[in-house]
Amino acid sequence: MQTEFEVKILDIDVDSILAKLHDLGAIKVAEKEQKRYIYNFNPKKENSFIRLRTDGAKTTLTIKEIENTKIDGTKELEIVVDDFEKTHLMLEKLEYVSIGYQENRRISYTLNNVEIEIDFWPLIPPYLEIEARSVGEVEEMMKQLGFELSRGTSERTSAVYKKYGLDIELIKELKFDTK
Repeated sequence: MQTEFEVKILDIDVDSILAKLHDLGAIKVAEKEQKRYIYNFNPKKENSFIRLRTDGAKTTLTIKEIENTKIDGTKELEIVVDDFEKTHLMLEKLEYVSIGYQENRRISYTLNNVEIEIDFWPLIPPYLEIEARSVGEVEEMMKQLGFELSRGTSERTSAVYKKYGLDIELIKELKFDTK
C-alpha cells in the first residue's frame, strides 16, 4: 500500500483560487465529471473501503485504509480497470455490495509536480484538494495558495459531509439533482 499525501481545504472561493493558480503559473490539466461506487469490505473493516471510480477516460479500483486524519494518514492500493460497469457487477458477484453511488465535478491543475483539484460535490460548497509526493510539498503548496496549515483536513468525503450535517452513507445515489 502506498501512502497518499493529500489535504482538503473546505469552503473555498473558487474564483480567487482560479486567479491564484493562474498567477502562480499552474497548468490546467482537465475538467471532468467523475462517478464512483463505494463498497465496504466483506466482512466490514473499520476505516477501510473500496472505491470504483471513472472519469470516462480512466477507471480505477482502489482500496483505501484511513490510519489517521493527517496529510499522510491514508494508504491506498490502486489498479486501472477497463470497464466501470462490468467491474461493478463483478464486485457485487463477489458480495461487495455498493453502499452508494456518487458523482462529482473536478477541475484539475498541476504546479511543481503537485496535483491541485477543485472539487464540486452535490449539496456542499466546493473544496480544494492538494496531493503531492510528501507532507512538505503539500504544506508548501498550501502556503503558496495562501492557506494556513490549520485550514486543511485529510478526512474522507463522508466526514466532510458530516461537517455540513449530512450523512453521505444514507444517500444511496449522490448526484447533482439530489434533493
